[in-house]
Amino acid sequence: MKVILLQDVKALGRKDEVKEVADGYARNFLFKKGLAQPADKANLNSLNHELKLKMQREAALKAQAEKQAAELADKTVVLLAKAGEAGRLFGSVTTADVSEALREIGYAIDKKKIELPETVKTLGEYPAIIKLYTNIQVKIKIEVRDAGK
Repeated sequence: MKVILLQDVKALGRKDEVKEVADGYARNFLFKKGLAQPADKANLNSLNHELKLKMQREAALKAQAEKQAAELADKTVVLLAKAGEAGRLFGSVTTADVSEALREIGYAIDKKKIELPETVKTLGEYPAIIKLYTNIQVKIKIEVRDAGK
């Protein structure tokens, strides 16, 4: 019997795959647990429609990420922080600070998508990597200035 998996099933397959299984396994386990549904014509058409919509959404997200990457490329974000003698900061600059600075200039980027290669504890320029989408990332510069000046 052919079934469409509604969830990942260990040792069988992943969600939205069509698999051939034994009739008893399908009726007594997969259907009762809500892990699969019969692969009849209506269900297959529904699955194809859902997969097509999913691909369109992902293409739109990827296009938006590419556009945002082009806008952010080689941009410098200025952060103001309190510093003591010799340019040493009271605390450090975090990805949340960078996210907030980007939000102020019109880019809503989650702090989890921002990567600082080193800890920022002094005034100066630092690189940062923003991961916008799978295999789409952009480098920006973070410039930390003294808020007291």
